[in-house]
Amino acid sequence: MYPFIRFAKELLKFRNAPPLGFSGAHVSRHICWPWDLDPWRELNNGRTLTLYDLGRIPMSLREGLFSVLRDNRWGITVAGNSVRYRRRIRGFDRFTMVSRNLGWDEKFIYMEQTMWRRGECTNHMLVRAAVTSESGIVPPAKVVAALHGPSDSPELPGWVKAWIAADAQRPWPPELPTEVLAQIRDEAGSNGSGA
Repeated sequence: MYPFIRFAKELLKFRNAPPLGFSGAHVSRHICWPWDLDPWRELNNGRTLTLYDLGRIPMSLREGLFSVLRDNRWGITVAGNSVRYRRRIRGFDRFTMVSRNLGWDEKFIYMEQTMWRRGECTNHMLVRAAVTSESGIVPPAKVVAALHGPSDSPELPGWVKAWIAADAQRPWPPELPTEVLAQIRDEAGSNGSGA
């Protein structure tokens, strides 16, 4: 289940926090609760992605993005991410999350998020987000201008550029073996009436 109560707590906690510039770092502190654990009694990898919302969304609130989205009737969506896991977070561990924007290109805003426990980085996520309108993706430069941010994107780190280039080569839709693709099409034709 989505951590609605923790989400509300974070928004309440940071509602009067100082405004954050486009590249400012939002720092938040959290606890790994039993319902965040996997069978190995450590923070579940999927739950990690969910918990990153608890940093990314308050960061967006502090930088004024919520108001810009509301005023322009825009939405926002995660359009991709890459996570590197290096250290375990176990039940009842306290950890610190750091969230910040890195820059943008023609379509996406790129953000970096990290979790830290006892001074060590436990995991690191690169996430790209798209702001959307009824007519499609809103150019990030237009979004950042509405936030009174920099007119040009900060230089994206080389590893981010490499990820963007590698992801551009990834096929969409994914390539599947012919027999699997036929099975999926058959299921779609029968309105997915399987168990």
